[in-house]
Amino acid sequence: MDIRPMTRQDARAIQAWAYESPYDFYNQDASVEGLDELMAYQAVHDGALIGFYCLGRYAQVPNDTYIYDDAYIDIGIGMHPDRTGRGHGRTFVRLVMREAAREGKPLRLTVAAFNQRAIHLYEQLGFQHVASFERSEIRFLVMTQ
Repeated sequence: MDIRPMTRQDARAIQAWAYESPYDFYNQDASVEGLDELMAYQAVHDGALIGFYCLGRYAQVPNDTYIYDDAYIDIGIGMHPDRTGRGHGRTFVRLVMREAAREGKPLRLTVAAFNQRAIHLYEQLGFQHVASFERSEIRFLVMTQ
């Protein structure tokens, strides 16, 4: 796997990804604003585009109750729908964790509470649930390492 700067072609491909329910929550609408935001992310390739990640404020989920501080580096992760649930996540997330660790801060991520598959992986990689909040009737967990 290699990390590359996001290209518009990568970003358009990501906006077209279609996850099955209940993960369709992560489907993106094609928009100029979404495309512009994705351009701040990194693309992960393994012969083809397999995922993306972001660090910092882009990885934070805006809400009215949990306040993100700068003691942590936030990571946001997205993997191609064809790769999810097939044992590829551990290597992918470890790659992102190594990149984020270069910031010199502990790691934090926010995940939808229904995404038990991801939560299980994050726990195996040393993340612990430290807070939760709701946004638009979706519960999110904040996890740190």
